[in-house]
Amino acid sequence: MKILYIAPENTVGTLTLWRNEHMRRGNECRSITFFNSPKKFDEDICLNLPFNFTNPKMSKIRNLIYKRYRGPDGYHKEKIGYPPVWKPDGKLDSIFLKCKDFLWKPYIERAINEYQLYDFDIFHFESGVDFLKNESFVKSLKKRGKKIICHYHGEDLRARGVMPYMDTVSDLNLTNELDLLHKHPKISYLFLPFDTSKFQLKETLNDKITITHAPTNRFYKGSNIIIDICKNLESEGKIKFKLVENLPNNIALEKKMKSDICIDQIGDRGGWGYGMNSVESLSMGICTLTEMNDKYNNFLPGNPFVNVNKHTLEQTLRNLINNPGKILFYGKRGRKWVKKKHDIKKVGDVLYGYYEMLGLK
Repeated sequence: MKILYIAPENTVGTLTLWRNEHMRRGNECRSITFFNSPKKFDEDICLNLPFNFTNPKMSKIRNLIYKRYRGPDGYHKEKIGYPPVWKPDGKLDSIFLKCKDFLWKPYIERAINEYQLYDFDIFHFESGVDFLKNESFVKSLKKRGKKIICHYHGEDLRARGVMPYMDTVSDLNLTNELDLLHKHPKISYLFLPFDTSKFQLKETLNDKITITHAPTNRFYKGSNIIIDICKNLESEGKIKFKLVENLPNNIALEKKMKSDICIDQIGDRGGWGYGMNSVESLSMGICTLTEMNDKYNNFLPGNPFVNVNKHTLEQTLRNLINNPGKILFYGKRGRKWVKKKHDIKKVGDVLYGYYEMLGLK
């Protein structure tokens, strides 16, 4: 089979993992991204398009514009609907998107011809978006009888909504995030893949307990509360605290590997539970704290996370600092669990099970 991934960017490195896994199974796989990876993950085909809406400065401008239409939460305001459906937010948004698509169109047409994109059999649309808002590429794919898979993450369903035509023709919808199962009537869960063989179990602790927090978005991760609590503990001389952000992934991983405890998030602002940040720290055998609500705990019984919220985080950290054996225990438990649930080969088996359901082999 020939498999193509289309994505705004290689956000957490999964595009690289999937390319390697599909090729390991004897299939051809390419990925094409709109923008360069901000964390310096490997690129395959990168169009490097103008108006990079994932860029922090552009995101900030976008959020200010959306506040005009959505209120104080701006783009972060959760959309209603089952599923929520995308449409331009007002006249200004509509004009901007038309201008963007006009500029993007020559890049897209050149890529379609240069890389023979219509020759692929399976099309994974990461974030469930076509190149252009008129969805012209996916319309052409449907006419050619191609298989279309949409993979939704975070804001895709919470803040944006499904693309109208894409949603009607998608053969399979996937997500790694539990709360999105409650945002779409036809969507299936797939564990976030990771190469768990990259790391070994951490078996010793630092002389002074070291805690890291590595937010991709402070608002979504509840970072202000986490940072305040950790800095307070550090001022008491109980820990070392390292804030890891805005770094290439390889450097961020090096810093995380030197920690004893990692805190992912508190609050459910950016989705429930955990993401790649936790998967990385669990693979390293590091004690990982995050907020797991009742729905997530019921969905993943026996998960290895130390469950915290804004009310319990400080006391939980104090208890762990005073009981270092528990830190090592949770780390070992997490390493075992993540290999079972998130290893790319096992997640790949599940994906290929979905392929068989679609008549693909």
